[in-house]
Amino acid sequence: MRVAAADLHHASVAPADDAAVIARVLGGETEEFAQLVRRYQDLLYRHAVSVVLDRDAAADLVQDAFVRAYVNLARCRDRTRFRAWLFQTLRHRCLDYLKEARRRDVRLDDAGPLADASEGPGVIVDRKRLRVEIQQALAALPLAQREAFVLHYVEGVPYETMAELLDASVSALKMRVLRAREALGAALRGRDVTELAPARLYVRGVE
Repeated sequence: MRVAAADLHHASVAPADDAAVIARVLGGETEEFAQLVRRYQDLLYRHAVSVVLDRDAAADLVQDAFVRAYVNLARCRDRTRFRAWLFQTLRHRCLDYLKEARRRDVRLDDAGPLADASEGPGVIVDRKRLRVEIQQALAALPLAQREAFVLHYVEGVPYETMAELLDASVSALKMRVLRAREALGAALRGRDVTELAPARLYVRGVE
């Protein structure tokens, strides 16, 4: 799913406002934390899905990340970088999830709605096959490459913002994305994955 224009707008103007909201929360107006949840929950959820490839697990991980952020809010030293701090909290939770051996076997069986009812059965079958191939190819990528590729090409996040969120240099992220493109292209029989319709790059049926 691509980041909505409003999400990108928040991503560029929110830091100072984040600091103001955090100050109010720490000052006792705890209900103000809901503003931060509304601002970032969609972006975090989409990223969690791209990492763990499981919608239910992603929802739980995002909720846990927000709880941890709330409990440890006073430890956020640079409040203007709250977004990056929150994002790293989620990433750590996702990595912990993936480290659990019993959860290493990624399920790819519930891709969700695949086509308009007016399309013929042949088109539906082809789209379902492509969806499964994409999911399997994404799951086979190293985590760093997968999250970079999804952030840039599926969510439309610019490299400069990715560098802040992933705590990596722009050049390193461009290399991760390039290697992911090459691996996905090879897995999908040479198709240019950046030309695929964004809807076909959803993982686990995220609409």
